[in-house]
Parts: sequence; C-alpha cells; structure tokens
Amino acid sequence: MTSSAAFLRSSLLMLGLGILLLLGIVGYSLWLVEVNRSYSDETASLRRIRSAIIGVLTTVQDAETGQRGYLLSREKSYLAPYDKAVADLPARWKTLEENLRSRPDYASQLDELKRAVDGKMAELANSVSLTEQGRFDEAYALLGTDAGLQLMNRIREILNGFLEHTDDQLRVLIERQLAAAENLQWVTIGGAIAIITVLGGAVLVIFQHVRDLARAREEVIALNAGLEERVNERTQDLIRANQEIQRFAYIVTHDLRAPLVNIMGFLSELETSMKAVTAYVIADERTPSEDDIREARLAVTEDLPEAMGFIRSSTRKMDALINAILKISRDGRRKLQPERIDVKALIEASVASVQHQLSEQGGKATISGHFGAIVTDRFSLEQIFGNLFDNAVKYQMPGRPLTLSIALRPHGPRQVRIAVTDNGRGIGEQDLERVFELFRRAGAQDQPGEGIGLAHVRSLIRNLGGDVTVESELGRGSTFMLTLPTDLTKVFRSNE
Repeated sequence: MTSSAAFLRSSLLMLGLGILLLLGIVGYSLWLVEVNRSYSDETASLRRIRSAIIGVLTTVQDAETGQRGYLLSREKSYLAPYDKAVADLPARWKTLEENLRSRPDYASQLDELKRAVDGKMAELANSVSLTEQGRFDEAYALLGTDAGLQLMNRIREILNGFLEHTDDQLRVLIERQLAAAENLQWVTIGGAIAIITVLGGAVLVIFQHVRDLARAREEVIALNAGLEERVNERTQDLIRANQEIQRFAYIVTHDLRAPLVNIMGFLSELETSMKAVTAYVIADERTPSEDDIREARLAVTEDLPEAMGFIRSSTRKMDALINAILKISRDGRRKLQPERIDVKALIEASVASVQHQLSEQGGKATISGHFGAIVTDRFSLEQIFGNLFDNAVKYQMPGRPLTLSIALRPHGPRQVRIAVTDNGRGIGEQDLERVFELFRRAGAQDQPGEGIGLAHVRSLIRNLGGDVTVESELGRGSTFMLTLPTDLTKVFRSNE
C-alpha cells in the first residue's frame, strides 16, 4: 500500500512537472513567436520605407540626368528618363508620405523634403522648357545659378539621412530577431532536455515501482513458501505439545495415584489394627483375654506406627510431587523480562557456582566460541544452565574427574546454539527422550531428586522460544544442545 501510494505521488509529481514545463515552453515559445512576428512586421515596414526613400531619390536623380542630357545634346530622346521620372514621382512621393507620416522621426522633415523636391522639379521643368523654346542661354544661365544643385544636395541629405536611420533600425531589429531566434532555440533545447529529464524521472519511478513490485512478489512467494513450512512446524509443535500433555497427565496421575494407593492400603491396615485396640479398650466389663492383650499390644507397638509411617511417607511424596508440578506451572506463568545479555558472561557466572565442586575432584570447565549479546530472560537462562551444571556434577562418572565443555556458535540467521558437554555417566539410548519427562530419571537412582530438573529445563527453554535435545553414550558422557532465538521480543511478536 505504501509503495503504491509513493508511486502514485511520484507519478502525479512527474506528470504535474511535465505539464508545467510544457506550458512554460509553449507559453514562452508563443511569446517569442509573437515578438518575432512584431519584429518581422516592423522589418517589412522599414523595408517599404527604405524602398520608398530610394524610389523618390532615384526618381529625382533620373529626372536630373534626363534634364542634363537634353540640355547638352538638345536631343528629344534624352528626355525619356526625365519624362518617366516626372510621371512616376507623384506615386512614389505618395508612397513615401504614407509610410513616413505616422513616424515622428521621419515626419518632421517631410515638409522640407517636399519643398526641396518641388523646387528641384520646378527648376528642372523650367530649364527643359527654355531649351525646348530654343532659349539656350537662359537655360544655361539657370543651370549656372547653383540653386538646383543646392536643392539636390538637400534632397540627398534628407533622403540619405532617412536611409541611414532606416538602416540603423533594421540593424537593431535584425539583431533582436536573431536574439529572439537564439532564445527560441535555447528554449527548445532546454525544453527538450527538461522533457527528457522528466521522462527519465518518470521511467526511473516506473522502474523503481516495477522493481518494488517484483521484490514484493518475491517476498510474497518466499512468505508463502515459508508459511507452509511454519505451519508444518507449528503443527508439529502442537502435536508434540499434545503428546507431552498426554504423557504429563499419565505421569501425574500414575505418580500421584501411587501414594494414594499406599495411603488407602495402610488406612485399611490401620483400621484392622484399631479393631484389636478397640477390643482391648472396650471390654464390656469383662476381663480381656490373653489374645486380646497380645493383639492390642502388637497393634500399638508395630502395626499402628508402621501404618502411620507409611502414610506420612506417602503424603510427603505426594506433597513433593505437587510442589514440583506447581514449580513448573509457576515458571510457565511467570512474565518474561527480555533484556540484552552477554551469553558467555552469564555462562561463566553459572560455571563459577559449581567451580568449587569441580576443583575438589580435579575437574575443569572450558567455554569456547562467542556470540555476543542476545535479548532474552535472564532468570530463565540462569535456571537452565544451573540445572544442567548441577546435573553434570550430580551424575559424574565415579573415579573420573568431571570435564565440562560449553561451546557457543550462531545457528541460522536469528538463533544461537549452545552445546553443553560432560564426561559423566551418560544416558542410555532408550532414555534420551524420557529424561525430559516429569518425574522420570535414567540410570541408577543413587542420587536424591524428584526427576524434574531436565523437565524444568525443557519447559524454561521452550518458554524462551527455543528447544533442547541430548546426545549421549553410556559411560562416556552427554551433550545437551540448546537452541535459543537471539531476540525474544521478535518471538513474542510473531506469536501474537
């Protein structure tokens, strides 16, 4: 769910970013296009102005050229440029005026230009007319006054100023158009890079999501594969627990029933003995016979004390059995207190508690390997090792110094295995599982005890999420294999 939400957020972010980039690129491109269009319109307008300026200038120059040719040759054919210029000038002037009247930077000189053009054309027309009338001297005299030259110079000055101003504006516009085109190019390139980046990010997000989905699928497959195994393990644990409950119920009922049978039997004997005593005590005013006296004395001196002793012994046995059951029951109900524990240090402390017994008989204990700290219940762990080490001392091989060897090593990803090996009496193969049952003991029963030590060890270690097994050989010793989780809190969570 979290991965899908993150993928949705990332996708929406990439989509929003892509849309914003596209809108920005499109908007900026449209603005640049509009700027270029305005620049193009202005350029076209300036080019029309330039054309109109050149048209008027060339027309006046053509008229002057035709006039001079006619004056010099007096041939009508030389008037052709003049006549064409006179015919074209009104239209060309109109075009120039239309393009310049709306522009203050030009319009301020239009009137002066108009007067100069009109004066020049009038001067040209007068000289042509005098020449046509054969008044050559007057025509030459008019030409020699330099009035026409001054007008023509002024026309050229104004029109050339117009051209220079127009060319300057065109140059600026072209530079701006080139800058706008360059900006558009960079915007396009930047937009392409940004889009590729966004697409790359989107592809990366999709790839990451696909990879997460694949990993989740693999985890689901692994969980499903492990689930069946865990279900089988839990089923086996449940079957084993049910079998142990059945054995426990059988053992308890059998071992508790034995003292009760003894009590009931000796109560019957007590009742029989009481009859003899009663016959002696209550004689109904007659003198007891020799048999009555002998039976009463025998009951008081032998039968009654014996019955009372056996009854007392059976009740003590029953009390010990009940106390043993209560002890295991209390340990099972005790709330565990997980804490970080240095396993090796705890084992060293437990070994120290039996060190004097080892030293008295020349024995020794060695600890190998190291696992560091685990999270578990200290009291339970101390009880486990205390019972194992006490049993090793109790059941050592006569005439052979006891050697204890404790080895620690990792066992799987989240477990530690501890092997406790002794060179004691050992356990017969038929008793390897029986020794963990309540009130059951293996081998010669020459040591005090109720047969609850190893049952207590198994109960404690299973409460910690672990287990204990034993490998042994009679006369050579035993190895108890303890398996514990490295973190008891995770065991609690997995079982909730």
